[in-house]
This record gives sequence, C-alpha cells and structure tokens, in this order.
Amino acid sequence: MARFKRLQVLNTFVETGVVPLFYHKDPEVVKNVIAACYKGGARVFEFTNRGDFAHEVFAEVNKWAAKECPEMIMGVGSVVDAGTASLYIQLGASFIVSPSLNPDLAKVCNRRKIAWMPGCGTLTEINTAEELGCEIVKIFPGKEVGGPSFVKAILAPCPWTNIMPSGGVTPDRENLKAWFDAGVTCVGLGSQLTPKELIDNADFKSLESKVKEVIQIVKELKKS
Repeated sequence: MARFKRLQVLNTFVETGVVPLFYHKDPEVVKNVIAACYKGGARVFEFTNRGDFAHEVFAEVNKWAAKECPEMIMGVGSVVDAGTASLYIQLGASFIVSPSLNPDLAKVCNRRKIAWMPGCGTLTEINTAEELGCEIVKIFPGKEVGGPSFVKAILAPCPWTNIMPSGGVTPDRENLKAWFDAGVTCVGLGSQLTPKELIDNADFKSLESKVKEVIQIVKELKKS
C-alpha cells in the first residue's frame, strides 16, 4: 500500500519541480542514489522498471527508504501494462509513470487512487489522458516530441494542463529555463543527473550537490 496519498504526491511534484529517474540492478547503489537525492532536497524519486527482477530491487529499496528517507515519495517508471502497475502498487509504489498512453493503467491506478503519469506525444493523447483522470501528463521523449516549443503550443489552447517532460531535459540553468519558461509543471531527470561515471565512481556527494543546485535553480525559475 502506498505511504502517500495521491493529492500529496501530485502536490510534491508541483512544489519540488524535479523528479530524479534511476535504475540499477544493485539495491545498494539505488539506496545511495536515493539518499543523495534526498539530502539534496528531492522528495520524489522514480525507480525505472528495467532489467530482470527490477521489482525485487524496488521492494527492497522502498522498504529501506520508508525508514531512512521517510519523506521521499517512491514511484516507478517505464511501466507499460496493467499487470506490472498492479505488481508495483502492491510493493508500495506511490505513483506510476509510463512511456505511453494505456487506458488499462488508468483503471488500475485510479482504483487504488495512485497518481499515474502517462507518456504522450500529441494533444489528442494529452486530452485523452486527462479524460482518464491524469493530473500531470508526461511528454516523452520530450526533446523529440518538440521540446519547450511543443509545451508552449499545447498550453495555449489548454492552459489547465500540467506537463512533465522527460527525455531531453538537462540539469543546466539554460535548459531548465527554456522548459519552465514554456510552462512545464516539473521535469524528469535521468542519466543527465546521474551519469554513469559518477555512479561507477560512487561519487554520491557530487550527486547530492547537483540535486541541491538543480532544485534551487527550479525554485528560482518558478518564482520569476
């Protein structure tokens, strides 16, 4: 059962503005990344569903996070079918993110009042997701779909839409400014925030500093 209510999850996405995305087959590596993000100020974390036995890794790190990072809202991304969503919800996921729009996921998540962010690439898909109860729509892959100009174009006729781009977002001020100026609600950051070299070198202190810097940039951009 999710530790956080759907409204709390969605509000935290909006307030923080930054969602770290990460997967590793070693639970200890994932724990270190979560801890670094937590110390850096992140309060939502998307564990990416990739690799064999990924759900077992999530089960372990989610239990750990509940004790060691109690305010961290743990969710799962790259979920493409209802069965996988149900599995992760049973393991305590507080939100589900998918790369595509699948109405079956909406039914599963809405039944348990779990926040669901489907990947969309057109206005029709975005409107359909909202009709299915989605509050924050993921555009994916963000850069290839059209980047900040796509977001701006969507929000012109649909200013009520909340958008989270993933793919093509980088942790530098210039890129973040382009997205937030266009009107995004929050951004997903994966390998650009957690590059392989940093993980291989176990340089989690640098990750903590980077997360803190990005969250501060986003906070400033939201105020301007």
